Amino acid sequence: MSNPVGWFEIYVQDMLRAKAFYEAVFHSVLEPMVKPDMFPDMEMQLFPMDQGAGSAGALVKMTGIPSGGNSTLVYFNCDDCAVEAARVAVNGGRIFKEKMSIGEHGFIALVFDTEGNMIGLHSMQ
Repeated sequence: MSNPVGWFEIYVQDMLRAKAFYEAVFHSVLEPMVKPDMFPDMEMQLFPMDQGAGSAGALVKMTGIPSGGNSTLVYFNCDDCAVEAARVAVNGGRIFKEKMSIGEHGFIALVFDTEGNMIGLHSMQ
């Protein structure tokens, strides 16, 4: 098993606001996903994906599923997590823990997105 994370979903209440936040922080473009017929009230925006590395995931807005306060923590790979962390506050999020060393495993920063979800930023430098 080359990647322990196969998929992730970050639940949101305001898709436009959340999409703008993630696109600004990670300088990437999220793409809409075709809705499954069984979930007509679901909206999904997919993160960019390389079939050969990493894991795929999406922002999800669905009736009855609130954002924030969840127990899932997704770490996004970065060249230098301080760069993405600096983009968080100016894009409506907030920093929980600034860039800090985790020894031989590199560095992390913990931040909250615009929907109250905590996400992790990871880099080796």
